[in-house]
Amino acid sequence: MHTVSRGSAVKDGAGKGSAAIFLLCSITFLLIVGVLATVWLTDSPTALKQHITLQLQIPLIITAILVGSVLAVSGATLQIVLRNPLADPGIIGITSGASLVAATLLLLTPLWAQPYLHYILPLGCFIGALITTFIIYRLARKLLGSAVAVILSGIAISTLSGAVIAWLYMFSDAQSLRNLTFWLMGSVYQTTWPILWVSGPLIIGSLWYQMGQSAKFNRLYAGDLAALSSGVHVQQLTERSLIATAVGVGAAVSIAGAIAFVGLLVPHILRLILGHDNRLLLPASALCGASLLLIVVLMSELTRAITLPVSMITATLGGPLLIWALLKGQLR
Repeated sequence: MHTVSRGSAVKDGAGKGSAAIFLLCSITFLLIVGVLATVWLTDSPTALKQHITLQLQIPLIITAILVGSVLAVSGATLQIVLRNPLADPGIIGITSGASLVAATLLLLTPLWAQPYLHYILPLGCFIGALITTFIIYRLARKLLGSAVAVILSGIAISTLSGAVIAWLYMFSDAQSLRNLTFWLMGSVYQTTWPILWVSGPLIIGSLWYQMGQSAKFNRLYAGDLAALSSGVHVQQLTERSLIATAVGVGAAVSIAGAIAFVGLLVPHILRLILGHDNRLLLPASALCGASLLLIVVLMSELTRAITLPVSMITATLGGPLLIWALLKGQLR
């Protein structure tokens, strides 16, 4: 009887997970169609529609999918390996480190190097994110690895990065200030095919690694000793996962700027609905994060009069949802 009950529970869980993934895939597909329809339902000439689709809309859609996916999955990964429900690329400072390097490159790159900026920017953001991750990880371990230590380390890094960016503002011209301000608020409209060819593989590699570790992540729930006894090298897994998130977040920042709340809220909301099995949670987080940014893109395409900063939308949605999650007791 116990065997039958356990088998039924597994089948029910698998069925629920498959239904959730199918639903999220359907939503993502419909949003892609909606974004493309904003061009093809106009009265513009067909040749112009084709040009806009190939050179603007498709890179825009790919950027939203890649950035939303890697931010959500990286948030879920950080929450697991750092054993901290508040871990998020933005909150613990990874995004700030990448943004600092990006702001420096955007404002100080000489004119002769501007044509190569789409190659330099992803590399610089990755280095900034990696250095920040290393500093936070070392500080947290020195402070006995507590959840509070990780958050405080991230706040310190974010504060320092914000101060340096503020000094850069002081020595920049008006146009540079406008571009940097809009970029720091997050925008998927700055992307081009050359940028995607550089940043895209980095994001895909980061996602591939993180999702490939989902079974090992599940074993971490039982504690380090239990994970070690089951064959998981905990420190190695943690360090490699942090590097993978730094690569993905750094590449995402290089093409879309700083985007808040996606990595914090998407995994939490999905855990309430789907549970804690990372073999399901990580793919669902990727699809949900992609859908969230596609919604922002669709809203911007429908308004047309103004390009909405991504962080403005995600923070507007994320603030109330974070309060709701706190009230539900999910961030204890």
